[in-house]
Amino acid sequence: MPVVITGSCHCGAVSWEFSGRPEYLNACNCSVCRRYGGLWAYGTTDTVRIHAAPDTTVPYVQGDQTLAFHHCRTCGCVTHWASLTVVNGSRRVAVNMAMAEPGVVAGLRIRHFDGADTWTYLD
Repeated sequence: MPVVITGSCHCGAVSWEFSGRPEYLNACNCSVCRRYGGLWAYGTTDTVRIHAAPDTTVPYVQGDQTLAFHHCRTCGCVTHWASLTVVNGSRRVAVNMAMAEPGVVAGLRIRHFDGADTWTYLD
């Protein structure tokens, strides 16, 4: 049976499903991620489902204009980001695993990524 990890914002207006178990979670120190404190798991629109009514999330696009970070309009939690371009019929998506139940995330490796300077992993 395939593994599906779920998560949601604090108020429950935005939820997501991640198909599979990520090899690791990414903790990035770029100017946005270090402020959000996200633990990112990467997928595509083929493996990640975002559940939210229209206008439930507020997108934030910055820098090189390639990603839209989404937060819940009601409680403010940063739930995911999505690429603004389609490649081979799907978009890159990352979900914030800090929105999942702690027991699900507890066994996953966290890699620290230097998105602020070298664009390399620090481990």
